[in-house]
Amino acid sequence: MSGKKTNLELVAACDSFPYIHIPSLPHNGDEKSSFYQFLLPDDSRPHGYLLPSTVKAMPWTDDFIVGHERPRTVQLLDSSKGQDTSSACNAALKKVISNATTAKAFKVLASPLHEDYRIIGAKYPVQMERTASSLFGIAHRGAHMTVYTRTAEGMKIWVPRRAPNLFTYPNKLDTTVAGGVKAEHSPWECIVQEADEEASLPESLVRSQARSTGVLTYLAKSGQGDGGEFGLMVPDCIYVFDLEVSEDVICKPKDGEVKEFYLWDIERVKLALSEAEFKTNCAAVMIDFFIRHGIITNENEKDYLEIMSRMHRKLPVPTSSLSS
Repeated sequence: MSGKKTNLELVAACDSFPYIHIPSLPHNGDEKSSFYQFLLPDDSRPHGYLLPSTVKAMPWTDDFIVGHERPRTVQLLDSSKGQDTSSACNAALKKVISNATTAKAFKVLASPLHEDYRIIGAKYPVQMERTASSLFGIAHRGAHMTVYTRTAEGMKIWVPRRAPNLFTYPNKLDTTVAGGVKAEHSPWECIVQEADEEASLPESLVRSQARSTGVLTYLAKSGQGDGGEFGLMVPDCIYVFDLEVSEDVICKPKDGEVKEFYLWDIERVKLALSEAEFKTNCAAVMIDFFIRHGIITNENEKDYLEIMSRMHRKLPVPTSSLSS
């Protein structure tokens, strides 16, 4: 065997959490097979799922009630008694995460980013420290933009290599521009900011020429390269964008997160994908780009339908405040 990765294998590495009904998993003593539901005040819908090992190690405050009987739950209380639920929830989460960081309870908290992620689908605005979000199993929002140009030799794509000192996936290939969406930002504003910081692309160019092309959803299981605890359930929503530029536009590193940029033709990108050179979710974003541009089709990819399905997985947490 050559060891080359297929497109389906690359997508499966991203959508890596088993296809099981998480809330009904049996409590059989196996920490990896029975999660705690994370519940917000006045909302019976689980907004995340925590491993028993996380629940055990977390220095819970009296803002939380942990229920060990099925269904196992971590209930966040509303200390404001309905007066300002958002602020009360945010303060409670900030306190428990700060305590966990001080106690060095989790590896993932060793390098806090001091930026918050929004809890998607909450009935009121709630947010928590980005590095702690995977511990609670809440859905993440990311934004990725593929920058490409058309030359006499055909389409070429700007591909960055991540800096060697990054906490997660050092030296791996990445999407041209990508970032986690802060609580106070929209995916669009995230892309505009990251395009400048990571690729030296002018705001005016991005705002006038970039276009939104959809959302990828998948359910990951944290593992090697993530820089934290193994086995966490991580729902992800990746908002994808395209930007076609002229040949005189050059992507250049700026903020230190990118080591260098390459301008590669389609065959070179395909080779890098097959050799698993890309960061896991960036491989899925590139495959999605190839599908949308007719490079991967039902006619040339035997696993086309399965790939499409696994890049648009229904998540086990709410994605709307109106969802059940």
